[in-house]
Amino acid sequence: MIEAGNAENATVETQPACPDGAEEDNDIARPEATFRFTVQNISQLKEQVLSPPCYVRCLPWKILVLLRHTSTPERQQQKALGVFLQCNGDCNTPGWSCYGLGELKLLSYKSDGVHLCRKLHHMYHCKEDDWGFAHFVSWDDLFDPENGFVKDDSITIEAHVMAEAPHGISWDSKKHTGFVGLKNQGATCYMNSLLQTLFFTNVLRKAVYKIPTVGDDSSRSVAFALQRVFYDLQFSDKPVATKRLTKSFGWETLDSFMQHDVQEFLRVLLDKLENKMKGTVVEGTVPKLFEGKMTSFIKCKNVNCTSTRVETFYDIQLSVKEKNNIYESFKDYISTELLEGENKYDAGEHGLQEAEKGVRFDVFPPILHLHLMRFQYDPQSDASIKFNDKFEFYEEINLDPYLRDIPATPAHYTLHAVLVHSGDNHGGHYVVFINPKGDGKDITTEIRPARGDRRRHTKRPLRAHQRRDAIRDGKNMRQKNKVQEI
Repeated sequence: MIEAGNAENATVETQPACPDGAEEDNDIARPEATFRFTVQNISQLKEQVLSPPCYVRCLPWKILVLLRHTSTPERQQQKALGVFLQCNGDCNTPGWSCYGLGELKLLSYKSDGVHLCRKLHHMYHCKEDDWGFAHFVSWDDLFDPENGFVKDDSITIEAHVMAEAPHGISWDSKKHTGFVGLKNQGATCYMNSLLQTLFFTNVLRKAVYKIPTVGDDSSRSVAFALQRVFYDLQFSDKPVATKRLTKSFGWETLDSFMQHDVQEFLRVLLDKLENKMKGTVVEGTVPKLFEGKMTSFIKCKNVNCTSTRVETFYDIQLSVKEKNNIYESFKDYISTELLEGENKYDAGEHGLQEAEKGVRFDVFPPILHLHLMRFQYDPQSDASIKFNDKFEFYEEINLDPYLRDIPATPAHYTLHAVLVHSGDNHGGHYVVFINPKGDGKDITTEIRPARGDRRRHTKRPLRAHQRRDAIRDGKNMRQKNKVQEI
């Protein structure tokens, strides 16, 4: 930890973190912000200086600038500028922590100049409340006129901060964000992320509330447990527990620390809800929202013979390997495979024939779940590997070109939620970004890993899209649902 002096030779310039409105700029609970710090008389810098605070997650964040002396391999002393990002530096209370991502940028005043950027991430706590670079830039490079870092003996540092909700400090999530999170039982961040996504699927949430559960065994009824979770997410002021829900699945405590696949979990949960809804006023809600149809076909090239089979789906698995964006993945999904040579199609009375094999989408559901196949089995290494290549997806997508016929309702979708997995095939952590109103303004549900949470995990990122008409149908349900039979 570095102790800093007062910023007597410095001024601060705060850049709005939320340029759309001043009200958001003053939100000290915001999850991220960008601010600037101008240090004057930089050539005379002798002691470290601190910027005034910029508040993120209700904690003060400051830029720390200081002069450092380092040794070259030839043991010659040289001067360098050190730049650090400090969090909650004036707090002496032990036990607090806050994980933050940051970018420090030394700005060039030249119109064609290049800013010097360095990124960092750190778990800040009382014994390590600053983190950064002791040798951010050498003194010679700092004052090199070609770089344009110094103007009128002043430099400007820009910091961008993204932080998770702090621990060990009073944090009222309901007050600051309007939402509460879900407690992590051990390795249930994938489940919590999915539950938050389903909670903000308004039509489904309303249907879950309407499921009759009077007389159900509260320890075994998945519907009753999910009603309780949704109710608490909507009205509780504190983080919501999920042990009743996992217990209703028949999980023991150990199961909460074991690997479960998020795709399989979603299918099991929806299947249980669909069965429970039968014979009630909400019967058919699950397939109405999530079920699509596709046709698999094999068409012979030289004879008039075609085989087709209609299938239903609740999600689509898209390949991302060597794909640049979501449209390329859909194009690959409906591409045809040529059956020829030893792989010719047995066309019955027509014998072995060359044929084309493929699928065509008949109907996309109002709510479309897409699984990006970032993890695939590698036969050479006999292990699962993860593809970390850049892959583009968009807030609005048009899937009409991938349907067999022109639909009565255009397949135009708005991005609703993104489940993000960080880690490798051995483990990791999940968070979810949710766009509940379809207006492009996300909320981030962060589930801090419990001890052991990074060991075993499902590893399939998921994206949920809502068709535009589905968003309109559900927009009036927010915060107006009545809980029934709880």
